[in-house]
Amino acid sequence: MSAAGGSRSGGAARPGHMPVAEHGLIGDLRSAALVDSNGTIDWYCCGRFDAPSVFASILDADRGGSFELGPDASTHTKQFYFPDTNVLITRFFADDGVGEVQDFMPVVDDSREADRHRLIRRVVCVRGSLPFRARVAPRFEYGAQPHAVQVQRGQALFESPSLTLALTSSVPVEVAGSDVWSLFKLHEGESAVFALDRVGADVSPRCCPLSEAEEQFNATVGYWRRWLSQSRYRGRWRETVHRSALTLKLLTYAPTGAIVAAPTTSLPEQLGGERNWDYRYVWIRDAAFCVYALLRLGFTHEAEAFMGFLSEHVCLRTSEETGLTGPLQIMYGIDGRRELPERELSHLGGHQGSAPVRIGNDAVHQLQLDIYGALVDAIYLYDKWGQPISSAHWDDVSVLVDWLCDHWDQPDEGIWETRGGRKNFLYSRLMCWVAIERAMRLAQHRGLPADTLRWARARDAIYRRIMSRGWSAERHAFVQHEDGDVLDASLLMMPLSKFISPTDPKWLATLDALGEDLVSDSLVYRYDPQASPDGLRGEEGTFSICSFWYVEALTRAGRLDEARLAFEKMLTYANHLGLYAEEIGHTGEQRGNFPQAFTHLALISAAFNLDRRLG
Repeated sequence: MSAAGGSRSGGAARPGHMPVAEHGLIGDLRSAALVDSNGTIDWYCCGRFDAPSVFASILDADRGGSFELGPDASTHTKQFYFPDTNVLITRFFADDGVGEVQDFMPVVDDSREADRHRLIRRVVCVRGSLPFRARVAPRFEYGAQPHAVQVQRGQALFESPSLTLALTSSVPVEVAGSDVWSLFKLHEGESAVFALDRVGADVSPRCCPLSEAEEQFNATVGYWRRWLSQSRYRGRWRETVHRSALTLKLLTYAPTGAIVAAPTTSLPEQLGGERNWDYRYVWIRDAAFCVYALLRLGFTHEAEAFMGFLSEHVCLRTSEETGLTGPLQIMYGIDGRRELPERELSHLGGHQGSAPVRIGNDAVHQLQLDIYGALVDAIYLYDKWGQPISSAHWDDVSVLVDWLCDHWDQPDEGIWETRGGRKNFLYSRLMCWVAIERAMRLAQHRGLPADTLRWARARDAIYRRIMSRGWSAERHAFVQHEDGDVLDASLLMMPLSKFISPTDPKWLATLDALGEDLVSDSLVYRYDPQASPDGLRGEEGTFSICSFWYVEALTRAGRLDEARLAFEKMLTYANHLGLYAEEIGHTGEQRGNFPQAFTHLALISAAFNLDRRLG
């Protein structure tokens, strides 16, 4: 993305809470870090997305920990990604010169054996001369665990009971309490390097001279460009689509093939509200939608890796274990673990004072029937666009569909994970229909064994139930749940999933009703929590995946001018790097965990389909 966005900063100041949108993301397919537009790393979990944080000042400026790096002078900053990569550049413009920090995490290789996790920060003075300041202040275990620091042989070791990090610097550093700092000056053409390594029994500290940093910079750039070159998208919004694809790739966990919903926890959906959740896990729905988006662009390896995650790490529950909750959970840990106990970290104040900070997620125990449709559809598309699925995968699909035939008509918590009680949500019914219908297509195409008569009876029963009890004559629209009159943006998936024709009169009436009730200048609310209580206090912003679904629904309905305008408007709400959180607030601010896979995968789908229809 082109350089954009900026701020004024005095280089010696401690970081406060930068807005969510003032960040870029770097990563190595195992963990990720957020770098704000002043050059401070204020979120980093070392080695794994779901590991306890090392830097978390985005959640508590005093107790969370951070890695500051930038000019020790008043500057104006701009951030951009090195073209076609996930290498982040923060540029500083001062009275006496121009400098930049190049942030990246080398992708050592794509194998399961890569143990070294390294974060590299290169500082370059590109014009004039500038004084720089660095302050490395890790706070282990979400800021709850003490650590010791020592400097030896040009390296600083931060040692805690659970983790040891080694900081290598090409400039001298000094210890101040539990932190390390450095003041240094660079002239035009000069550079400095800071490298942070996880060390342990199998990985010893090693230095990172300027030449090695240069090599790893070039290798990292080469990795991302080789990966992106697989994209088949050549449409109007190529740069935007490719940034979303690169972001989705950053959210994949190479050791298992897992795909996380977001790399952060507890970034609030409303400042001061309680809607703060941990998204560093594998939602079956979100991951399956990611597979669809990446397959659309020609990336088959990620789909294959996710199929491997399902095979190796997701054990379907037996009939004795499931009860009425189904063979699948809605989410899993990145290693496939089932238990994700939710707890609050009361010692952290939360982003801009928005407590509580939560780790874990109790929604893991919810029943959300729509996940079966998302997953079976992704498997169907992988078989169509990637590789034929294995016999073991077909056995699992058959188990899921057989279970759905008996349980599709029970109430659940739904796609939005409401904590206000189960209902007969239309979207859940819709995706049950998708699961059965796609499985039937797959069985017919491949000649696979299936109880197609039973499956067809269930599929047709779901269709009739939606058309009779999901339609409100009073609202002249399909509605959120049976025998109600509340609208819900998830209904936008009805034509997208090929359940109903995009020009069916009932659907067009619903599209108009959604536009009147839930759309605000292209932005779409997922539902009205006042009309449909979800068990939580506070208000909602607009939900960005729904805004892109709206673009696609308009596209499929043939309303291309409206669709294109809505899409272009949505692009203006991205941050300066083309990244999106989960929601957008009343003044256009990003809300929720960041960046959010859901939003970026929907952007890809909307752009792909709109571009194709525009010709």
